[in-house]
Amino acid sequence: MEMLYAITTGVLSASGLYLMLRGRTFPVVVGLTLLSYAVNLFLFSMGGLTSNAAAIIDGPGSYGDPLPQALVLTAIVIGFAMTAFAVILAMRARGDMGNDHVDGRKAEEREDRR
Repeated sequence: MEMLYAITTGVLSASGLYLMLRGRTFPVVVGLTLLSYAVNLFLFSMGGLTSNAAAIIDGPGSYGDPLPQALVLTAIVIGFAMTAFAVILAMRARGDMGNDHVDGRKAEEREDRR
């Protein structure tokens, strides 16, 4: 189970970083979202991966740590707000500049500078 979490976190981190380095705004937003999912998985795994454990302490025995669960829930809400803000910002930039490139210049203008 730990190996699956580690591989999934690594794949999400690598994919998110790759997409964040793209030249258009939509892949950047998707990459930011994938990176936030990777951070959520990392935070959740820091509490220890236990199966068949109670989420609430009801006596002696094994239980799931509630702190990483609360942190992940908070991170999900913050990530959703961040994604909504980034999408609105990208839509505004597209409307103002007429293109969706991260640097605001069209491909022809970038080739002319070279």
